[in-house]
Amino acid sequence: MMNKLALLFISILSALFIIGCDVEKNEDISKAVKIDLLSDNWLGWAIAYSGYREGQDPTKRIYPSKEQVLEDLKILEKNWKIIRTYGADQHLIDVLEIIDEEKIDLKVMLGIWLDGASKYEQDNKDQIKLGIELTNKYKDIVIAVNVANESQIFWSDHKLEQDKLISFIKEVQSAVDVPVTTADTWDYWTNLQESQKVIDAVDFIAAHIYPIWGGIDIDKGMEVTRKIYDSLTTSIPNKKIILTEAGWATYTVGELHFPKAGDEVKQKKYFDELMNWSKENNIIVFNFEAFDEPWKGSGTEGHWGLFTSERNAKLVMHKLYPELITDKPTSPSYQ
Repeated sequence: MMNKLALLFISILSALFIIGCDVEKNEDISKAVKIDLLSDNWLGWAIAYSGYREGQDPTKRIYPSKEQVLEDLKILEKNWKIIRTYGADQHLIDVLEIIDEEKIDLKVMLGIWLDGASKYEQDNKDQIKLGIELTNKYKDIVIAVNVANESQIFWSDHKLEQDKLISFIKEVQSAVDVPVTTADTWDYWTNLQESQKVIDAVDFIAAHIYPIWGGIDIDKGMEVTRKIYDSLTTSIPNKKIILTEAGWATYTVGELHFPKAGDEVKQKKYFDELMNWSKENNIIVFNFEAFDEPWKGSGTEGHWGLFTSERNAKLVMHKLYPELITDKPTSPSYQ
């Protein structure tokens, strides 16, 4: 009897050991899974993420708490595979730490924010340094690096000299093992006289498309998006093109927009059409953006989120997130 019990005990221990090994093996496999941003395969949904809530502001270095970041990432991992961040700062440190520690199923296109004004020269160096460090520290999470955002288009308020941008891109490329690019508007990229040297420097094209900024209403929104994307592929045939920003605001102010172009019904229509088109054509699109950011103001810039700054679901997200539906208004109304 004792021999049988001993054998049973040994069998149970062996089984537990094997299961434990399998769990560790599965975790290792999960960590080893890489998303190749330059592949032609469908990679899933991607989204731009900045977690700034009421009273928080990256320009004042007032960042979201780690608890708030965890809440955000838990929301996003339910339906997205890749997030795009914008600055190499404490917010980014927290995002990567939480993804790693909490085993959040998200990959990151890491952003480095640069400004051409002379007073930001040291900040630029610090951004580059930290961006490189974090990319190499979190090799299982970071799948690409974006150096500067909309720094070349003529209307940029943080315009960077082209030679400096290219130098920064090359510095990052020499220090990391993932693709490196810079993000800018589609019309900058298709102006080859201005953009060709940058095109030659980057590993892929990171383009922004916003029909709503061109006075287009929703009835032509997706048609214009497709035409612009086609113009990009025609102008730049030898580089992978990724739409690192595309979206529809839920409230708009100003003469650059069709009257009352911003609307939650219109946002839902554009999102649905954009996501269907991207999947059908294996085009990576980062929807702009996850959450409203109050620090950007009360006009158009503050109302691009699929969720409000309070993390309530706008109309576009009602089916996917019924638990985040609220009775309160989720976008301003027009007078």
